[in-house]
Amino acid sequence: MATADDVRRIALSLPGALEKLAWGMPTFRLADRGRVFAALDEDDRSMGVKCPKDERAELIAAEPDKFFLRPGHDDNYAWMRVRLAALDDAELYAILLDSWRQAAPRPLLAAHPDLAAPSAT
Repeated sequence: MATADDVRRIALSLPGALEKLAWGMPTFRLADRGRVFAALDEDDRSMGVKCPKDERAELIAAEPDKFFLRPGHDDNYAWMRVRLAALDDAELYAILLDSWRQAAPRPLLAAHPDLAAPSAT
C-alpha cells in the first residue's frame, strides 16, 4: 500500500520536480515551467495525476477501486485520481513517471532518455 510519503519520495526523485503547496494541497511540478504532474488530495489517501481524457474511462472501468474522477473537478481536464491504498511501490512509480512524462517539456525528456517513454516499433 502506497502512502503520501511514498508519493513525495518518488515524485521528488524525478528530474526537475519540486513540491509546492497549492489549493491547500501538496503539488508536484516541474521547476522550469511549473507544470503540475501530481497532487495529493486533502486526505493523503489519493492523488491526482495527468491522464489523457480519452484513456480515463477505460482505466476506471478496468480498475474502479484504483482509478476515479472527482466529479465537477476532473471532468474537463486531462487528469484523474488514484487511490494510494490500491498501489504498490512499483505501480506508484510507473503512474508518477507517466504523469511526469506528460508534463515534461521536450528538452527535459531529451536530457533524460532513460526516463523517456519507450518508442513504438
